[in-house]
Amino acid sequence: MAMEELRESLQGFDLDQLNDINNVGSWPFAVKVIVWVICFAGALGLGYFLHVTDLQKKLGVVTASEAVLKEDYEEKFFQAAHLEDYRLQQKEMEESFEAILRQLPSDTEIPGLIEDITLVGLKNGLVFTSIDLQPETKHEFYIEKPIAIIVSGSYHGLGAFVSDVADLSRIVTLHDFTIKPASRLSSSDLPGSNLTMSILARTYRYNDERS
Repeated sequence: MAMEELRESLQGFDLDQLNDINNVGSWPFAVKVIVWVICFAGALGLGYFLHVTDLQKKLGVVTASEAVLKEDYEEKFFQAAHLEDYRLQQKEMEESFEAILRQLPSDTEIPGLIEDITLVGLKNGLVFTSIDLQPETKHEFYIEKPIAIIVSGSYHGLGAFVSDVADLSRIVTLHDFTIKPASRLSSSDLPGSNLTMSILARTYRYNDERS
């Protein structure tokens, strides 16, 4: 009986009455129920959508943070697992550093270094025009001492000289070299048999004055 009354009220309801919000009270009960259900479902759907969207954003942030934390954990775990290897490597580096420092001449060893360079040149048949000490340059960990060298000889003698100086027990680097023909000593001298080379040798010592 109740279903028939609801059906009859719906059949006699004019849809144009939905535009008249002021006469909601005159709407049939069935219409009120349907409208209420639609509004409730819409509000529920909108709230669910907004809530789920916010949760998805938070989930994205947490997921990204999880990846970063996982990567950081794996890196720290690897470091912890190889801690003894790192300590051993550090000890080896310190020993290597000390060995390198021992190769750096002190101020009192510079004359000995110049003597070694001179002997290397004479061994390769070269003639020294000059060996001049230049002003030193201080860096954070070391002090650089340039030595300007002008020497004459054959092409092969100059090449052997450069190689032998690089092989000295003390650390010496060679820079800014120029080679040009020297005056011939006699008409029998072949072209290129007598050359003059200007080169800048740099030696180093530990900067124990740094703070």
